[in-house]
Amino acid sequence: MNANSMNPDRKIKLLLVEDEQAFAWVLADTLSTSGFEVRTAADGAEALAQVEAFVPDVVVTDIMMPHMDGFSFVRQMRKAGDRTPVVFLSARTDAEDVVKGFELGAGDYVRKPFAIKELIVRIRALLGRAGGQGKTVGDEEEQVFRLGRFTFDALTHKLRLSPDSGDGRAEAVSLPTRESEILAMLCRQMGRVVPNAAILGQLWGNDDYFCTRSLNVHVTRLRKKLAADPSIRIEAFRGTGYRLLVEADADEHGL
Repeated sequence: MNANSMNPDRKIKLLLVEDEQAFAWVLADTLSTSGFEVRTAADGAEALAQVEAFVPDVVVTDIMMPHMDGFSFVRQMRKAGDRTPVVFLSARTDAEDVVKGFELGAGDYVRKPFAIKELIVRIRALLGRAGGQGKTVGDEEEQVFRLGRFTFDALTHKLRLSPDSGDGRAEAVSLPTRESEILAMLCRQMGRVVPNAAILGQLWGNDDYFCTRSLNVHVTRLRKKLAADPSIRIEAFRGTGYRLLVEADADEHGL
């Protein structure tokens, strides 16, 4: 489930996966009083069952847990085709761990200890909700874009590749929420450099090292998915931002 399909009048369903029971109880209680419907799981194996039964809008999970760790849990989710947004919680801050989390399709990575307000802001930003009022990013903006051989629907997160043959079939993939949001921002500013600060501020609400690293990982994943059409490229301007171009646009800009 994604933020765009949620009824704005109901609570956000959040699955908290944490093996430290006292911490899980306090965090779940605080999130519940902040407008979330919370269920908890003590490890990844239990969480997999909860995902199927509870159908959460977002998952917040620790990494180091018994029986099945957070990485293995999310990997199993993704293998099953579940694209529920995920926030990792961990005291581990090694760059390799952060990158591994994002490569598994996580939307954010929050370091312990953290302020509960920061976690809530990041969850809402990940779901594309403004202040918890149910307004999604880009509600009044263009949602469908033509990119060379691709058609991208920012509302459904579908990236569809038109076939080369005349069989009428088109290959489509579902983008993770964060990748879809990044691509939508780049599409709406086609041919112009979108500052890192603007992307990070709107989607993450934070421009620290870990969020910047996350942005870089997501852009790399987008490039791979768009590689089927060589006329499309996402250019990086070191320390500045990103620009989306297709071949015709590149000619118009004298590139």
